[in-house]
Amino acid sequence: MNVVSRKTLVAFYNKHANAQEALETWYKVCRKANWNNFNEVKQMFPSADWIGDNRIIFNIKGNHYRLVVRISFKYKAILIKWIGTHEAYNSINALKI
Repeated sequence: MNVVSRKTLVAFYNKHANAQEALETWYKVCRKANWNNFNEVKQMFPSADWIGDNRIIFNIKGNHYRLVVRISFKYKAILIKWIGTHEAYNSINALKI
């Protein structure tokens, strides 16, 4: 899968150093993946949630952080829409970002 954009992850973990290892692991797994549907994502990331509009929420670092992406299985692309703390996630509408 093509992950757009890694810069977003790097910028985040430069501010939240304890997230670096988890985000780099997530990135490497996604780059190697060739998912065709959400069930295949769920096999790799059991805590991932489908919220609609082709968006998936990933729990990062034991649910300290949340990562919202939009995924296109057809084009093999993952677009990072938002990353933040679990607390900050509670104040956004993940379908509108």
